[in-house]
Amino acid sequence: MSIELRHLRCFLAIAEESSMTRAAARLHLTQPVVSRTLAALEKQLGVRLVERSTHHLALTAEGRAFRTRAAAAVTAFDEALDTGRLGHRPLRLGHAWSAFGPYTTPLLRRWQREHPEAPLELLRIDDRTAGLARGEVDAALLRGPGQPGAETPGLVAEALFTEARTAAVPADGPLAARASLTLAELASETVVVNTVSGTTTPALWPGRTGPTSTLTVGNTDDWLTAIAAGRGVGVTGTSTAAVHPHHGVAYRPLPDAPPLQLFLAWRAAAPHPAIHDLVALARELAAGS
Repeated sequence: MSIELRHLRCFLAIAEESSMTRAAARLHLTQPVVSRTLAALEKQLGVRLVERSTHHLALTAEGRAFRTRAAAAVTAFDEALDTGRLGHRPLRLGHAWSAFGPYTTPLLRRWQREHPEAPLELLRIDDRTAGLARGEVDAALLRGPGQPGAETPGLVAEALFTEARTAAVPADGPLAARASLTLAELASETVVVNTVSGTTTPALWPGRTGPTSTLTVGNTDDWLTAIAAGRGVGVTGTSTAAVHPHHGVAYRPLPDAPPLQLFLAWRAAAPHPAIHDLVALARELAAGS
């Protein structure tokens, strides 16, 4: 047996749905067909991609690594057959929040002027890798205390700049009257945490001084809304204040919080032809700060 595109699509549906039943419904197939297709793929590869039981389904380490390559292969195939993109292939740049910070507009303007043959599409995708692991984008701007890729093998990342963290508090609350804040002061409040694409976790607080309560959300819009409504406070990078201003949210310096790094990441396998031009331009703009 040779591996076909249907095997990859089936595996990706299982990985994204975390359920054989939902994957089958998404693919308009029966569950036994989905199970046999996955089994055939695993047999051909010689590794187990999915651990499954009656009540649980999860990717193995090999499955997580293969997911990145499978997504890239399916995306490349689909793009090759997209006649609307013949003659020009857009460079899709994902981000979950704050994009390239203060350099977002200069990046878009410079790219449009210097690389008209490859339109740059900036896409906000609420996902830990901003759609990169799933093949939805060619590159992504990712923030974190460390280099991305530990949970998603096959990524290459270039560190662009470091930004301080800032507190986000209700604009009409008492904390907004402060010139700056500390992590300890925020710990007594409910901390709003974006568990999908954010970088704030209880581990941000040293020792056992973390927040007594948290409120989880799934994207930046809900994060801002919760803080503006007085339901809690947040921690983010300084770029957020410029890119996501909100009349109900006040941003205040948080000098004792560790900084965030911004990375430009892309898949090592079959990168977009213009990716290295994008890296060079991003590096130039960041260095000019």
